[in-house]
This record gives sequence, C-alpha cells and structure tokens, in this order.
Amino acid sequence: MITTEFRLGFAGTPAIAAVVLEHLLHDPEFQICKVYTQPDRPAGRGQKLSMSPVKQLAKQHGLPVSQPEKSAEFDAEQDLAGLDILVVVAYGLILPAAILQRPRLGCINVHTSLLPRWRGAAPIQRAIEAGDTETGVSIMQMQAGLDTGPILKQVICPITTADTSATLHDRLALLGANALVETLHKIRQGSVHPVAQEQNQVTYAGKISKQEASLDWSMPAVELERKIRAFYPSPVAQTEFKQTIFRIQEAKVLDQPVNEPPGTVISYSEDGIDVATGAGILRLIKIQPEGKRMMAVREFLNGRPEFFSRTK
Repeated sequence: MITTEFRLGFAGTPAIAAVVLEHLLHDPEFQICKVYTQPDRPAGRGQKLSMSPVKQLAKQHGLPVSQPEKSAEFDAEQDLAGLDILVVVAYGLILPAAILQRPRLGCINVHTSLLPRWRGAAPIQRAIEAGDTETGVSIMQMQAGLDTGPILKQVICPITTADTSATLHDRLALLGANALVETLHKIRQGSVHPVAQEQNQVTYAGKISKQEASLDWSMPAVELERKIRAFYPSPVAQTEFKQTIFRIQEAKVLDQPVNEPPGTVISYSEDGIDVATGAGILRLIKIQPEGKRMMAVREFLNGRPEFFSRTK
C-alpha cells in the first residue's frame, strides 16, 4: 500500500491552470510543495497589477509562490529539489532541459489538444477555427521540444457548432484536471505506458495576433463564423463600418446566394446584420460598438435604427 505523499510542484498561470491546481489540492495523496506562475501584470481599465488565477488560488491555500520573469531565473537545484514531479499547465515560460530533468520523475504537461495535432500556444482557438469536430486533452511527459514528449493519456472532447473558445475551454479544463489526477495515480503505481507521438500527424497552433482579429470579408461565411467563435472571448473578432469598430461575439451563416461585393451590408433587422462574404452571407447577431458593451443587434438598432443604411 502506498502511503507517502507525492511531492508536486505546479507551474501555471491562467484560469485553466487554476482549475487543474484545485483538483490536485483536493487529493490527499498529493502534496503541493511550490507553485510557479507569471509575474503580476497590469490589467483592467486602471491597469493595476493583477495576480494570476493560479497565484490567487495558491495564496488562498497558503502555498509558497515563485514568479520568475524568465526561465533563466529558475534555480533547478534549489527550487525543484525533492519534487517527484513538476506539473505544468499553460505556464507561459519555456522550461529548459535542466529544469525538466530535475524532479525525480520529470515534468508532466496538460495540453488542450489531441497531440500531435495543434502543438503550440493556441490549440483551443485553432481547433475551432479549422472546423475540427473534436479535440481533447493530452497528458504528456515533457521534453525540451515544443509539445514533443510522449503521451501518457488522452481524452477526447467533441466540438459543437455552437462552441466558442470560452465554452470549450471550460470543458477541457475539467477533462484535463481529471485526466491528470488519474495519470499521476498511475505513475505512482508504475502502470503508465508512454506512447510516442506520430511525427507525420503534427500541426501547429500558432499564437493569435491582434491583426487576425480583423475579419477579411473575402473569406467564406463558414470560415468567418468559425473565426468569430474561435476568437471569443479573446482577442474578439472585429470589423469597421462607417468609421466605427465593431467587435463580434456571435454570427450565423445564411444558406442564401450572394451577388454583392464582400463586406457589403445587404440588409439589417432586429434579427441581425446580413453581410456579403467571399462565399455566402454572414448574419451578425451580437456586436460591441466601440466604447460600448456587447449587445444584441436589435438593442443597438433601438438607439440608432438607420446606422447600417447604405444611404446614411
């Protein structure tokens, strides 16, 4: 019978990492010895320094927290001494080999895709944007390369046609937390079996730039609709009309032919704003005018009923 606690370090920063950490904290077999997270960053309108979700949770539980600016500030001998495993979830720093090898059993990563598909920074967004019908979580033994290590466990998660990055993130966070706990127990029991990734199946989920948020109306409506869902809640897809920037949360593809140039407002009503695209029509349903909150199109039109008129 195993009675000794598993000594874990935890490195993570955003909300998804906090969900995983909370699951570990509720398992009596794990002892969280040290938490690593990104330094406090300015946030909100006042740009006040804000703690990451992981730091907030760690402080609530009285855990020691370290916030190195870069991986070179890690002292592998001192910081990771005595750890069985370092768990890494969306940490934000690339860890060199000296750190990955220091814990007794190395470092384990929770990655929100079915590796080797969507290695990299934005796997949730890229899966939705590409029109994938499923994604999942991979528990991976970390190596020095970008998400290249052997897979310890994978869990599949369907992607619905209504999913945004926000809704898919929340499901994957819970799946990842449960899969990690199960994997750590199997590691303790010596019953985990790493499987090498198929190199001919590799795709990359590059970091999303602000420029990508601007919609290109020459693209097909189906691709634009996926982009809108993929980029919500960040960076949020946007477009410009009559010198006003509109961010877009929700849209719908209309099964209708289009003869107008891409980007033309064909019609508008309380149901939405119908815009011509490179292939088909896209109806904008929820928009955020510059300087305002997100709202349904009908609410915007209550205050400015003729705004989308071609003659105004």
